[in-house]
Amino acid sequence: MAELQINTTQNVNITFTAASVGERILAYLIDWVVKIAYMIVIYQIMFNLLGVDGFMKNMDQWSQIALVVLFYLPVVFYTLIFETLLDGQTIGKRIMKIKVVKIDGYQATVSDFVIRWLFRIVDINMLSGVVALIAIVASPKSQRLGDMTAGTAVINLKNTINIGHTILEDLEDSYRPKYPNVIKLSDNDARIIKETFNTAKASRDYATLLKLRNKIVEVTEIKTEGESDMLFIETVLKDYNFYTQNM
Repeated sequence: MAELQINTTQNVNITFTAASVGERILAYLIDWVVKIAYMIVIYQIMFNLLGVDGFMKNMDQWSQIALVVLFYLPVVFYTLIFETLLDGQTIGKRIMKIKVVKIDGYQATVSDFVIRWLFRIVDINMLSGVVALIAIVASPKSQRLGDMTAGTAVINLKNTINIGHTILEDLEDSYRPKYPNVIKLSDNDARIIKETFNTAKASRDYATLLKLRNKIVEVTEIKTEGESDMLFIETVLKDYNFYTQNM
C-alpha cells in the first residue's frame, strides 16, 4: 500500500497509509446498499403508504418527473452530503475506517468535496469505474482524478498516527512558556526528547530522565529552577511547541 507524507500546519510530517483499492470498492458497495435501502423505503412511503401514484395521475408528465427526482435527489448527492457532514467520510467509508483528507495538511473544505463529487462522472460513472481504478493503481498516492484535482487522498484510519507519535503537545490557550531558550532545539531534537521521555517515563527509568534533562540544559543553556526531571522535560516540550507554533 502507498504511504502518504502529510505536512501539518505545524510543519510536522505525518505518515499515513493510503486506503487500498479493495477498501475503497467495499466502501462504495456499502454506500450503494444504503442508497438502495433509501430508495426502497421512499418508494414504499410514496406509493404504498401515501398513495402518491394516485395524486400523480392528475399531474402532467414533467411534473411527475420533477416530483420523483425531488424524492431521489439525496441519492444523487449522497457522497457530497455525507463527506461534508462527516468530515470526509460516507457511511461506507466510516464502516471501512477510511477517510478523505487534504494532502497539504489542511482541513478538506466543501469546495474540495464538490470537486471530488463532480469528477465522479468521469471517474466512476463512465466505463463503470474503470477510469478511477486505473488512476488509483497508477497514482503514487492512490488518487483518482477527482482526488488529484481537489488535492485530496483517501487514507486508512486504522494506522493513523496521533499526537502522541509527533512532537506536538496539547496546549491550552492560556498557556505561558517558561523557557525561551528552547528555540535552540530543532524539530528532530524535540522528537528525540519526546520519544526518550515517554519511554523512560513508562518504564520509570529515572536515570535516563536525569541524563535527558542534563543534555537539554547543556544544549539550551536553560537555568533550571529545581523542578523534578519529569516536570522540567514536560515544560520544555510544551514551551518548544508554543514558540514553534507561534513563530
